[in-house]
Amino acid sequence: MAATGTVLIVGAGPAGLLLAGDLATAGVAVTVLERRTDVSGLTRAFAVHARTLELLEMRGLARELVDGGARVPAVRAFGRVRVDFSLLPGRFPFLLVTPQYRVERLLERRALAAGAEIVRGAEVVGAGQDAASVRVRVRGADGAVGTRRADYLVGADGVRSTVREALGLPFPGGAAIRSVMLADVRLAEEPADVLTVGSDGTVFAFLVPFGDGWYRVIAWNRDHQAADDEPVDVAELRAVVRRALGTDHGMHAPRWTSRFHSDERQVPCYRVGRAFLAGDAAHVHSPAGGLGMNTGLQDAANLGWKLAAALQGWAPPGLLDTYHAERHPVGRRALLISGTMLRVARLRPRVLRAARTVIAGTATRARPVARRAAGAASGLDIAYPAPRGAHRLTGRRAPDVPLAGEPSRLYEALGDGRFVLVVAANDPAVTYLATRRWAGRVRYALAGGATRTTVLVRPDGYIAWATDETAPDKRAAQIRDALVRWCGPAGEHAADQKRRSSRP
Repeated sequence: MAATGTVLIVGAGPAGLLLAGDLATAGVAVTVLERRTDVSGLTRAFAVHARTLELLEMRGLARELVDGGARVPAVRAFGRVRVDFSLLPGRFPFLLVTPQYRVERLLERRALAAGAEIVRGAEVVGAGQDAASVRVRVRGADGAVGTRRADYLVGADGVRSTVREALGLPFPGGAAIRSVMLADVRLAEEPADVLTVGSDGTVFAFLVPFGDGWYRVIAWNRDHQAADDEPVDVAELRAVVRRALGTDHGMHAPRWTSRFHSDERQVPCYRVGRAFLAGDAAHVHSPAGGLGMNTGLQDAANLGWKLAAALQGWAPPGLLDTYHAERHPVGRRALLISGTMLRVARLRPRVLRAARTVIAGTATRARPVARRAAGAASGLDIAYPAPRGAHRLTGRRAPDVPLAGEPSRLYEALGDGRFVLVVAANDPAVTYLATRRWAGRVRYALAGGATRTTVLVRPDGYIAWATDETAPDKRAAQIRDALVRWCGPAGEHAADQKRRSSRP
């Protein structure tokens, strides 16, 4: 399908790569500029939560990722505290443990196959914009500096984002924790759980497997707050892990060590004109809860279809502004959740630690509370604001419901980036609306089970609109209004015609 516009993405991390794949699939000419010259094998993120797996399932990527990772049905910490992911609805009632670089390689392969361009060794050194376009100054691997232009710019270039600085955006916040030790090690004794975490308020430690015999250990010692550039003492690392976990599992043969500090920061605005921020460039927080990579990927899924709609010429007024309106609160929530978990882990007085264990352990054993805890951590309970008087499902995650015919499930139908109108009953008038008047922007599907609810599902898997109306004329009128509001005026746009003509 021919390109309908141009987007520059700075940063080839998970958020940038998922966004590139989505835009390229929609026919947008997209280029990813990455400062690094090689593909990194280093990873800080290991957790892929259920909602992220659902987004990857919509893109045909989840099964491969799941098959190569470790499923964790529940996470236990601090003795009695347990988050039970097996209570989650949907096809992924678990936390998937897999290195970040596997996620990146999968997303890069998809982006390249869809036609995205990824340029490595391209360091962005400046950016600007006017009413019609954006421009970035790029230093190549040879040291030469040139200028690239596009319709839109997305900074997915991490905590030290050049794009954010060029936009003049503040990044308020501060350090959440300092002098965290990292190491890749071998273990003589395999831990009982896939994820092993413990703390006594003075130290904490976390062990997670790569899946190839190597383990990542993350540890912190309140009594030794060294600078980031101070080498990690392996003897200290072993001692901290023993105090936190009761054993160091025969830790030996470290192949890599480092220190880092973790900030809690968020930009006040995710959009400035034709430029946007996503992932760590927009929000950063402690690794507690494994929310960072997941939140960034979900940023990208939210933004991609909206940029494509704008470039294809059918975006309703204000659609691009909804990126900030919807995702900024989610980023703020991620800071709150991860920050709370970190502070609980660092409670120092013995009586407070005991209270933490008893109260949290008792609460998470209560099934409704446990389900809410798992829903908050997994991202399945994220919902976007709905207008007053809207149907109760509006703004919520759409489950992967069965459909009559092919494709047989909703997430398969969402794979090409279109809205999906799932109707409760066949109606020729509605079929005509979806397949003719909004051709190329909306896929029509009949619900595969008994229901009275008709829903319009956004390309990112959230419900844009719903109705329980059963009278055919009233339902058709409501659907028409919803399509205009979300998918622009009726009639084929150039992008729609190209999409139709590209079908075999």
